[in-house]
Amino acid sequence: MAMARRRILAPVGRTALDAVQSGSAARPETATAVRYALEELAEQAPGNSVEVRVPPFGVAQCIAGPRHTRGTPPNVVETDAATWLALVTGTLDWSDAVSAGKVAASGQRADLSDWLPLFATDTRTTP
Repeated sequence: MAMARRRILAPVGRTALDAVQSGSAARPETATAVRYALEELAEQAPGNSVEVRVPPFGVAQCIAGPRHTRGTPPNVVETDAATWLALVTGTLDWSDAVSAGKVAASGQRADLSDWLPLFATDTRTTP
């Protein structure tokens, strides 16, 4: 089975992420940013053992390991768009999000901390 092709080009996805980070994103930009980040995760951590859900915007399968074929997958991560985008940009730490109940992660492989953030930004300021 071939890997799914990207549907969102990097410049479009990065522009949407920038809009989210600046606080100017409307729903369409948020949707694009979420989907772009899901595609990026699937590309960086290819596989089908974990399903990452960000309702209502998208879902991705990632991380190598046993593949499920029917029913609810054994490894599921689910969160809202704002939390997902904070995780992928590095403004929220995985363990903090899980501890705060902002992420539901079930299954042995449902820890995404090795792959996040996907789009780290340098938050240091110069004097």
